[in-house]
This record gives sequence, structure tokens and C-alpha cells, in this order.
Amino acid sequence: MIFNFEIKNMTIQNIDSFLKYFDRIRYRTLRVIKYIPPEKIEWTYQEDKFTLGEMIRHLAAIERYMYAETAQFQPSKYPGCGKELASGYENVVQYLNDMHAESVAIFRELSDEDLQKKTVTPGGVEITLWKWLRAMAEHEIHHRGQIYTYLGMLGIEVPPLYGLTAEEVQKRSQKV
Repeated sequence: MIFNFEIKNMTIQNIDSFLKYFDRIRYRTLRVIKYIPPEKIEWTYQEDKFTLGEMIRHLAAIERYMYAETAQFQPSKYPGCGKELASGYENVVQYLNDMHAESVAIFRELSDEDLQKKTVTPGGVEITLWKWLRAMAEHEIHHRGQIYTYLGMLGIEVPPLYGLTAEEVQKRSQKV
């Protein structure tokens, strides 16, 4: 599938095009989240690392309260990713969906001109807003990869990201 999201030199010039692209990223994240056994939602491989639930709550809260706030040229309001935000598999997934809906509503209000303005990250760094939104997509992709890894550690078979496994691609490829 080829995405046409009006990127020129990897710049985001149109919010609607970016949101279509980000919707596909979220679709792939939700697809892998469906493979988490509900009883493993708070599982982690090591005590001081994110649980699966914390990762999902983190994606939800950081999108809404850091990226969306900063996209409105406001300071971050990130509340963390604890169980007090949502507990139990169904509630955690609902929290992710609810925060995403709120974020998208905020992002839809951005103009093409807004995308070229500077905002300030929680670290105090000025960044062009379109670059900040691109970082949000990269952030989600990073945590989706962690979810795939956690599920692999649990021995749970997950779907390939883009339709074929590496082994299937190799079988279908010509010898070099």
C-alpha cells in the first residue's frame, strides 16, 4: 500500500493527510494489542519495566496530554501511565481509544500554517510542529515494537506487520 500524505522532503504540510497516515499506524498498533491475553495486561518481563498495560496507557496519555497539548502551543500535562488511568484489558483499550479521539479532534483544528510554527517540547526545546507530530508517530511505532517483543517473550504468535513474515519474503525472493 502506498500512502499519499502530501509530504515534501518528509515534511508534513497538511493535517488531514497526516491524520490518514497516523490512522494506519494506530490501526496496526490496535491489531497487535488484540493479541494480548486479558490476564497478561499488567505483565512485564522485569519489575522496573513497563507492563503491557502501562505501555498502552502511556501511548494514550502521552498522545493526548503531551503531543496534543503541545500541538495547541500549551505545556505538557502528561499524567503518567498508572493503573489509576484505566485498569483491566477492556478499560485500558477504551482509554487508548478515548484519548486518541480527543487528540484527533485537537489535531483537526490545526491549520497548514500551524504546522510550520514552533512549539516547545517538555524538555524546553523549540521544534516545528510538523516535526513534533512526526515524532509522535515514531514514538507509537517504537512502543508497538515493544508490544510485539513482549508478546514474543510470552510465546504468543502475532500477525506479521505488513502481511508476510521475513521467512515468507525470503521464500518468495529470487536468489542473489
